[in-house]
Amino acid sequence: MIFETSKRLPDFPWDKLAPYKQKAAEHPDGIVDLSVGSPVDPVPALVQKALADAANAPAYPTTLGTASARQSAVDWLARRLDVVDVDPKSAVLPVIGTKELIMMLPTLLGVGAGDTVLIPDLAYPTYEAGAALTRATSVPVTDPTAYDGPVRIAYLNSPRNPSGEITSADDLRRAVEWARANDVLLVSDECYAEFGWDEKPVSVLHPSVCGGSFDNLLAVHSLSKRSNLAGYRGGFVVGDETVVAELLAVRKHAGLMVPSPIQAAMAAAFADDVHVDEQRERYLRRRTLLRDALTAAGWNITLSNGGLYLWADHPTDEAYTQLGTLAEYGILAAPGTFYNPGATHHIRVALTATDERIEAAAKRLTP
Repeated sequence: MIFETSKRLPDFPWDKLAPYKQKAAEHPDGIVDLSVGSPVDPVPALVQKALADAANAPAYPTTLGTASARQSAVDWLARRLDVVDVDPKSAVLPVIGTKELIMMLPTLLGVGAGDTVLIPDLAYPTYEAGAALTRATSVPVTDPTAYDGPVRIAYLNSPRNPSGEITSADDLRRAVEWARANDVLLVSDECYAEFGWDEKPVSVLHPSVCGGSFDNLLAVHSLSKRSNLAGYRGGFVVGDETVVAELLAVRKHAGLMVPSPIQAAMAAAFADDVHVDEQRERYLRRRTLLRDALTAAGWNITLSNGGLYLWADHPTDEAYTQLGTLAEYGILAAPGTFYNPGATHHIRVALTATDERIEAAAKRLTP
């Protein structure tokens, strides 16, 4: 018996970093791993308490989620992103981490062979993998509105992983108008929405962008980065009520339910802004330190206006050559080719390491 679904998927890129990781680990002061954006700072105490208080949860959760989790998400959207008039009963759905949702979205919505999914031309691999899983065709584009042909789903990501680029409100409006004119589902991945540095990110559901209507629109939000909850696997999708209803109906059959204690933790996390502001300050300090050190070492920092990464290019050497040099310093980063085959001179440097490790990296890079 042979199962070969995995052959439809792109190669898992992180396996290519093994020799560089091994070399970096040989540094006398240890490795500084800046390749994967996995949070390292503590889970907020109030979130841990909410999780523990809800631990006695013997019954199945519902796919729709608890009223408190959905209401907390709606309140947060209004308070932090100025997204208003969201019905918590019909426009919001908790998900088991937003990577799960993005990977499964084409499958859940019946996209398949012969359909086209537009993905950002510089993006992390899950958009492409989700389309490939259903045998749909994924097309990388700089601007989805310039694409000529039928499209089922088009993805946006702002602030973007890996580059940190923030999509302007004008460009978002153009994308919304295009999606509605061509009956395309526009999905905006906004998991870094609270980490804009040089400018403030705008949600695709902001009234100035969507005109007060969520038709043809979904926004995806995560707690992984804003609250250090990557290990909890909690987030939500919000937007077009017809699409949310379809996702709910299909997810019920699949048993895709966020555990009740996790939903309690989600509600507590979205209700509190203090821990997010504190985490933002940590990342800003790390960003400044790494940016200055990389610049001093000959790198150019481009875009990187938001998110948890620095997008750096080297004027002479290709990324893999530079990865070897960085490994000599005990530093591991991700090559730009993981996100676009043409980004041969770029690396993505994550801010998700402890202050001590970031300081160690900066010291090693500084001439």
